[in-house]
Amino acid sequence: MSKVHSWGRLGEYNHDVEVLRDRALAPRQIQGGTPGLAFGMGRSYGDSCLNPDGKLWKTPGLDKLIRFDPEKGRLVCEAGVLLRDIQRVFVPQGWMLPVTPGTQMVTVGGAIANDVHGKNHHVFGSFGDQVHSILLARTDGEVLRASVDENPDWLSATIGGLGLTGVVLEAELQLRKVDSPWLDAETLPYESLNEFFELAGASEAAWEHTVSWIDCMNTREARGIFMRANHVCGSLGTGPMPSGKKKTMPFVPPVSLVNKLSLAPFNQLYFYLNKWKAGHSRVHYEPFNYPLDNLLEWNRMYGPRGFYQYQSVVPFAGAREAIRGQLDEIRRSGQGSFLAVLKTFGDRQPRGLLSFPMPGVTLALDFPNRGQRTLELFKRLDSIVREAGGRIYPAKDARMPAELFEAGYPKLHEFLTYRDPGISSAMSRRLMGY
Repeated sequence: MSKVHSWGRLGEYNHDVEVLRDRALAPRQIQGGTPGLAFGMGRSYGDSCLNPDGKLWKTPGLDKLIRFDPEKGRLVCEAGVLLRDIQRVFVPQGWMLPVTPGTQMVTVGGAIANDVHGKNHHVFGSFGDQVHSILLARTDGEVLRASVDENPDWLSATIGGLGLTGVVLEAELQLRKVDSPWLDAETLPYESLNEFFELAGASEAAWEHTVSWIDCMNTREARGIFMRANHVCGSLGTGPMPSGKKKTMPFVPPVSLVNKLSLAPFNQLYFYLNKWKAGHSRVHYEPFNYPLDNLLEWNRMYGPRGFYQYQSVVPFAGAREAIRGQLDEIRRSGQGSFLAVLKTFGDRQPRGLLSFPMPGVTLALDFPNRGQRTLELFKRLDSIVREAGGRIYPAKDARMPAELFEAGYPKLHEFLTYRDPGISSAMSRRLMGY
């Protein structure tokens, strides 16, 4: 048995870990015995990637690029391939993944299971929108291919399906053509929530990437930094290359470095530094899209008790009131975040039965684990999300109540017909009963 934790480091749990290295042998490895769960890089924040006292099938050994069609931009690869490695192989050839989350250090299988999204949802949708087909192994020995034309219902169930329909062995992905790795970016400070909505609405037609950092601790109106960017077109362009040198959070401090003494000064400093640097710049795609990848093991900064991330999305109708209500509750609680992200999703429906993105506004914040005090804050935030008709992101969750999950994901009962009874997770037992 091995001790395994998720990215939130809320606890370590015993698992029987088995490594998958051969996609031809993997269907036999996952058959029979104790229920298991595919495990990629463990970048899910809560308990969706954990199966305490059960099996974990580690997939990063399934790391082969199988074939690429340079005419169509179609890549077939194994499910354990890292998004980072796809980018670094194909960007020099003029191709890129259309959608990636805030870290490249996730596997293709994990990106499918959580239907991850990026800063360009209004243009390309989520990761699941780029998936043409998958090869799925079930614990009863069945191996099936699912695509738009073949078993499309299985594809819809597996995209965003939290790894509960089977183990993805390989996937065919659509890449997008790019002229260079450079982005033309613009940084704009905003001084109110209304100004954020104006910037977001005005930016979507002309800018591919849109996102903002928000100061969740400001005692007056919400303020933040809005960032938008487009790929440089027509030439290779130039700009400052990433150094390649990464720093590491070397140890777990005895207490969280995110606390009432550090939070407000940091947020104030971050706002004014970025306000001072506001304007146009040319930036490489890696530091723009994955700033936290430059600090390895950054999750250690929250101390031995770990941290939660709370990410919700609420529909556009009533979004201003819901976001303002959440920020007010967070401010009153004194439990804020360095890493507070506010952005909009495009007006498109997700492909997965349990996909998180929906037309609306999403707010994501990290919170040091302060026990019951933090959980009570989440209950108040839940009420706002529920009232607004929103939902919580399972990939980031560690404590959502089952009734909120059921309300936020109306296709849950349809999804359950595709569950693999030989697969289980801490989250599935908490929210679905097994």
